[in-house]
Amino acid sequence: MLQYLLYVKMKLLYRLMAKSINYKKSLIERLKNPKEAAAYLNAALEDEDIRIFLVALRDIAEAHGGVSYLAKEADLNRESLYRTLSLQGNPTIINLFLILDVLGLELNIKAAT
Repeated sequence: MLQYLLYVKMKLLYRLMAKSINYKKSLIERLKNPKEAAAYLNAALEDEDIRIFLVALRDIAEAHGGVSYLAKEADLNRESLYRTLSLQGNPTIINLFLILDVLGLELNIKAAT
């Protein structure tokens, strides 16, 4: 009986993982579109935790060839860029502009409402 319960639990876990992988692939595919990527970043900026923006930026980087490609195109250190786009990241404004430029995006400022 215990083996059967473990089997059922593992089967459910596998299904959840498969759905998660499919979602990630779908997300990455959608983020290749600049309008989708911009909307994704704007949604991330609405979160109180700014680190969500960095993770969203990393997802977009993955959609455009990965962090290594982004580092090469932006002329940034790859290891440093991985750290920058992590939850502990703290990019400089210059690096942010370089990253956005490579991704075909730009930063706009508007008056607070």
